[in-house]
Order: sequence, then structure tokens, then C-alpha cells
Amino acid sequence: MFESLSERLQSTIRDISGKGKISEDNMNEALREIRRALLEADVSLKVVKVFISSIKDKALGEEVLKSVTPGQQLVKIVHDELVNLLGGNNVSISTEGKPNIIMLFGLQGSGKTTTAAKLALRIRKNGRNPLLVAADVYRPAAVKQLQSLGKQVTIPVYAEEGNQDVRKIVSSAVQHAKDEGYNTVIVDTAGRLQIDTELMAELVILDRLFEPAEKLLVIDSMMGQEAVNVARTFDEQLGITGLVITKLDGDARGGAALSVAYSTEKPVKFVGMGEKLDALEPFYPERMVQRILGMGDIVSLVERAQQAIDIDEARELEKKIRSKDFSLEDFMKMQKQMKSLGSMDQILGMLPIPGISKSDKDKMATVGESQLKKIEACINSMTLKERQKPEIINASRKRRIAAGSGTPLPELNRFLKDFENMRKMMRKMTDMMKSGKNPMKGLSIPPGMRGKFPGF
Repeated sequence: MFESLSERLQSTIRDISGKGKISEDNMNEALREIRRALLEADVSLKVVKVFISSIKDKALGEEVLKSVTPGQQLVKIVHDELVNLLGGNNVSISTEGKPNIIMLFGLQGSGKTTTAAKLALRIRKNGRNPLLVAADVYRPAAVKQLQSLGKQVTIPVYAEEGNQDVRKIVSSAVQHAKDEGYNTVIVDTAGRLQIDTELMAELVILDRLFEPAEKLLVIDSMMGQEAVNVARTFDEQLGITGLVITKLDGDARGGAALSVAYSTEKPVKFVGMGEKLDALEPFYPERMVQRILGMGDIVSLVERAQQAIDIDEARELEKKIRSKDFSLEDFMKMQKQMKSLGSMDQILGMLPIPGISKSDKDKMATVGESQLKKIEACINSMTLKERQKPEIINASRKRRIAAGSGTPLPELNRFLKDFENMRKMMRKMTDMMKSGKNPMKGLSIPPGMRGKFPGF
């Protein structure tokens, strides 16, 4: 997501930061590179012009050209303008209405039906009681698709197979929600291959009859600049309340998200970050910009950890790590918890690692994933007793494990040695902490980090 834009912007900022003195000429050169980066990311020309003009007014001011840290000043300006471009602040979804009605619409293939199920799952996690409504009566198998997704997330789906009267279906669904105690109704409306009068007329009628609290337009991020025209048309006819950008994880450019948010002046409320039904995230402009500029997104990583990791199991693992009982079985549990946070490249994208290019991050992720798979294969080839007490693994056991996992014997020996060294280091640090000593004392700390941690 935003990979090409992110790499180009970071490279441009690094170049200008490395110059001894910032002049109007090299600042203009940097702005040209930023303009190029945005256009290559498929951001619409109109949006690019406004964005560059706004940066130029601030970047060529006295406070930047005469600043001691012009590179940092430029980063701040680009950061602030990108945040504004993406809507400024996170806007949460409305819960107004009894029941609260959310209507989803968009073109066919945008991921609307899947988004309906994802949204229902997220809303339920927030304490709501949702009902999905199959109001796409034209696309073959649309009703069955929603019913299948509803089963996967154990959320009921209201459908009237054979009935083509969308108004009656939604009306009956709303009444059903009132009768059965569902406080949120999510309506999956029909999409089309392109915008047409019939589609809009049906949606306008539903809007006027049921006055939904949310009218969310689902946009495929890979549509590129056409997304702007689609969004404007829907907004003019229906007055959308927000946007959901799907398939953002698979779009290296991401220009649609930037263009649509600015052009409609409507907030992006959610982004689809994968095929799994829990891969729908609230959209935070500032966090997204921090990722684009290589500043990481620790807040989102912590939130993801809070949702994915079992706290009791994590505490139990922490106790094991501090004791002599930490085993390869525990190591595998720890790896499982790490996997629940996402893939290695997703985690690296959320960590602030300045100065590292996308290609370097990709290499780190690829090597890391490959290494973890090898380690898993080794541990899975061990008996339960060997996993719990790795010290019993002698030469003959090693040969058997190496053959069973397809791992060269020297690699297996290296992994077992590294694991034992890690256990020794953890025990040593724990003993030092118990005795009141600082386990980090004596380590060489980079000058920029001194004073950042207590005890140094």
C-alpha cells in the first residue's frame, strides 16, 4: 500500500536533507520530485496541483529556507499537507437511529458484499447487534454470497429469495430488526458495471424512504483516477456520508484514496487491508501518512496486538521467558502470537525504521519469513519431549530432526545454539533485575538515544 509513493517521497526528503544549505532552486527540485511521485501514484492532476501549491507556499517561506533543520521542516510540511489531503481526522461511524441503518453502495466488483460482512463483524466487536440485508437482487448468487459470508462471521442475513422489490425487502428487514432486537441494519445494495440512471433511482428511493444514518460508498483502490468521477456522481445524487477504500493492501500506488478523499471532501471511514473477514480497519489519516513517510505506526500495531493476542497466554509466556522453563514449545506459541499481528512486511511497515528503503524492508521480510518457516519445520519434526526439553537433543536426535525437516545439520545446530544462548541471556537479565542491577548497563548507547531510557 502506497509503496511507490512512500519510497519516492522518502528518497526526495533524504536528498534535500543531505544538502548543506537549502536554496530556492533545490527546494523547487524537491517539489518537482514530489509532484512526479504523486502523479505516478495515480493521484489526479487537480489534486496534485493543489497539494504542490500548498506545500510550495509554506516550503519557500523564510522559516524553512533559514531554518537550521530544513529537511525536518519539509517533512513536517509534507506530513501536515498529506494529513489534510486525506481528511484530517478519523471520523467514526454513526450509531444513530433505532435501528441504526447503514447503506453500502458502489460499482460491481468493488468488494461491496464482502465489505458488508467485514463491517458487520467489526460493529459486533464494538458491542452492536447487526443484521445484514441482502438487497442486491440482480447479480446472480449475490444473496447466496452474503448468506455464506454471514455464516462465516455468525451474523444473521435477512433475505427474501425470489423477491425483486428492494423497497419491500428493506422495509421488512427493518421491521424484523425492531422485532428481534437488532440495533444495526447493514444494507448491501446492488452494484452495476457502470453508473446508470436505474441504479441511482433505486438508491435515491431507498435513501428517502429509510433515511440511513450512514451512506458509505465502497471504492476499489485499483480503479485509479476513475474513482474520483464515480465518487463525485454518487455524492451528487445521494450525499454520501463516507468512503470505504477496498484492496488497499494490494495497491502499490494508492492514488485513489488520496484523490477521492480530497475531491469529495468526505471522510474515508474504513480501508480493506486483506481478504480475511477481519481485515477492515478504521482509517486514521495521520497514522497512514506516518506510514507513507516511513515514521511507522506504533499505535495501530499496539491496537492490533490488543485485539489479536490473548493477554493471559502472553503473561504466562512472559513468566516462562523469565524462568528456566522456557522451551521450544513456548517459542512456537510466541511465534503464533506474532503471526496473529500480520505478515512480517505488515509489521515492518508499522515500525519506525528511518533510512531503510522499501527494497531493504522487502528483503528483511522475505528473509525473516523464510527463516521462521525453517525454524517451524525443525520444531515440528521434534517429539513433544524434545520441544519441552531441548537439552536432551543429542547427535542421533539431531540427525533425525534434520532429515525430517529437510534442514542441513549445521543450520539445525546453529538454531539450537542460538536458542540456548537466548535462554541464557534472558535468565541473566532476569537475575540482574531481581538483584536491582540495570541489565542494560555497560552497553554502548548511540549518542542520539542517551537519556531516552531511565538508568543511562
